[in-house]
Amino acid sequence: MIAKDIKSGAVVNYQGAPCLIEGVQVQSPSARGASTFYKFRARNLVSKQKVDITLRGGESLDEADFERRAANFMYADATHLHLLDQTDFNQYSLPLEDHGDEALYLTESLQGILALIYNDECVGLQLPPTVELKVTQCDPGVKGNSATGRTKPATLETGLVVQVPEYLAEGEVIKVDTRTAAFLSRA
Repeated sequence: MIAKDIKSGAVVNYQGAPCLIEGVQVQSPSARGASTFYKFRARNLVSKQKVDITLRGGESLDEADFERRAANFMYADATHLHLLDQTDFNQYSLPLEDHGDEALYLTESLQGILALIYNDECVGLQLPPTVELKVTQCDPGVKGNSATGRTKPATLETGLVVQVPEYLAEGEVIKVDTRTAAFLSRA
C-alpha cells in the first residue's frame, strides 16, 4: 500500500507486526524536486506500543494479514473485557488495562463493534464512530439557558464524563463521538 493511500483506521505490517494507523500528517516539500513526507501515528496491535512511521511519497507498506469480525460486548470483569464473535461464536478476552479508554463506550446493546483478529487471536477492538449513552448525573438546567452556548459536565451510564449543553437533563440519551469523546446530539 503506497504512502499516499494509507488512511486512519488502516492496519499495516511494520517491523513484522500489525500496526493500526491512528493519525496521518502530510508534509509538503519546501523546495522544487523535494519529496512529500507522510508521518503516521500508529499503535502496534501486539505490543500495544505507539509507533511513529515516516515514509516518502513513493514508499509503501504491506497491509497486515488480519481480519475484522463483527462482535458483541458480553461483560467486563475486574481485569478483562469479554467479546463474542458473531460469525463463529468464539469468545475473546482483552485486558482492561490496554483497552480502558474503549471500555467507557461499551454497553451490552452496542452494535457495530469489530474485533481485530491477527493469527486467530483477538488483538484489539474497533468501536463504531458514535454511540448512544444515557446521562446518569448532571446539574439541572436553568430555565432560559437553551439559547446560550455554555456547557456543563455530565456523567454517562458507563462512567464517561463529557461536556453537554446546559439544557440537557438526567435520563436523556445522547450521541457521543468515540474518537473525540465529544457530545454530538440528542439520540
